[in-house]
Amino acid sequence: MPIGNPMHPRVSWILLVFWLSFSCFPGLISSAVVTLKSIEIYKTHEMLKSVKPVVYFRCKGENKTDLPDVKKPNEVYNFKGEESWQPLTNLTNNKCKRCGFYEEDSFIKSDDIFDEWEFCPSDFPHGIYTRIKEKEMNATFACPQCIPLATASETAPDSRNEGKGMHVFLVILIVMAVSTVIIFGMVAAYKYWQKRKRQQDQARFLKLFEDGDDIEDELGLDNVM
Repeated sequence: MPIGNPMHPRVSWILLVFWLSFSCFPGLISSAVVTLKSIEIYKTHEMLKSVKPVVYFRCKGENKTDLPDVKKPNEVYNFKGEESWQPLTNLTNNKCKRCGFYEEDSFIKSDDIFDEWEFCPSDFPHGIYTRIKEKEMNATFACPQCIPLATASETAPDSRNEGKGMHVFLVILIVMAVSTVIIFGMVAAYKYWQKRKRQQDQARFLKLFEDGDDIEDELGLDNVM
């Protein structure tokens, strides 16, 4: 049935608009890898000093990353970023994460916290970030890919509002696309209904003539005339 044919070019146009919308905002899929360059813990939280600490890094909602080399306080551990447990995490689209360094507890209680903070791409204006927690630890991170994200954040400080604006734009675009399809569908259905109505009227009109001819034949009017 030819009703859906007029909508095909418009559907293609809508898909093209979606593709252009996402291609014009490459920051929507930007991500940056964070590695650990060095760490030093100032103390352990174990009651028994003979027990070696188990130090790990974790961001909320992610798996923990154990630091198997970190066993002694007041010793600086340096890393190349190529270790099997690297990278620590990924930072995406100027979004911050709740992350921290922790120490597993050998007793039945919650793990101890060296430090916990909001980890953001803007922490890396030059690709390097040092985090210091008094009396607990200090660590240095590397994230070269965070530089463009941090720059974008500085040029557009209100990134949350921009993100909301993008979501509103997509919602409006989707509503417009759906409305367009519905409108053209209704127009096509209305035209089809008009066509069917004309066909039915013509059929009734022809049937009246046929019925009239049958009546004349029955009354013999053709022979009289």
